[in-house]
Amino acid sequence: MIIQFLLFISDDQMLMTFLRGCKFSLEKCKKKLDMYFTMRAIVPEFFNNRDVTRPELKEILDLVNFPPLPGLTKDGCRVIVMRGKRKDILTPNVSNLMKLVMMIGDVRLKEEIHGVAGDIYILDASVATPAHFAKFTPTIIKKFFVCIQEAYPVKLKQVHVVNISPLVDTIINFVKPFLKEKIRNRIFTHSNLEAIYEYIPKEILPTEYGGDAGFIQTIHDAWIEKLEEYGPWFAAQTSVVANETLRPGKPRTHDDIFGLDGSFRQLTID
Repeated sequence: MIIQFLLFISDDQMLMTFLRGCKFSLEKCKKKLDMYFTMRAIVPEFFNNRDVTRPELKEILDLVNFPPLPGLTKDGCRVIVMRGKRKDILTPNVSNLMKLVMMIGDVRLKEEIHGVAGDIYILDASVATPAHFAKFTPTIIKKFFVCIQEAYPVKLKQVHVVNISPLVDTIINFVKPFLKEKIRNRIFTHSNLEAIYEYIPKEILPTEYGGDAGFIQTIHDAWIEKLEEYGPWFAAQTSVVANETLRPGKPRTHDDIFGLDGSFRQLTID
């Protein structure tokens, strides 16, 4: 099965990213590659129709910023900022939002030549409302975090939630059961924006966060252009998925990995 996967990785750089992310453990790398291609087959809502020019994806890119920033921290981590633009927007299709996040992840697998020590997320809750989270079901949250934690080789080092409100505690408590324990312990909330400077240097932060890296929309727009350039690659990858008929032993199924729908409580926000 792993030989089948390796045939689909057309450049050494992507394989090196997997190896580096697995601390050069061949066994861990094989498991990660297995899950990477298995997710493509089992979660088509995240991995099909990955054309950033499609109207349903363009709509999300107009409503939400979530670009990786150009610089690295002193420890060599990549910082990603995620924020909505306005309070008065309707929640977009959640699967498509997660699809875009993983499209960026795939581009990074191919382009980060020297690798990174891990990812640091800044989640800006300034425009978050209870209505925005109504479509975030336990099932889709679990699928997303299994993909991120098990299929991609980059380590999640820290999550910083800024511009917090009472809503934030409810969301974090809802999400925590889907996270590994070590990741749960890396979530930090900040009522004062300046507190994140202890973790992330100003020079790599966007202007909106008191930094020197330029406006976040400019960085976001550059990523949209990059995703458009990768259009042919995404199209070619549609059929590059795990073939369960070739797996030794029992094939992996949706229920084997995620369990049955309805196994988790629904998010309730007053």
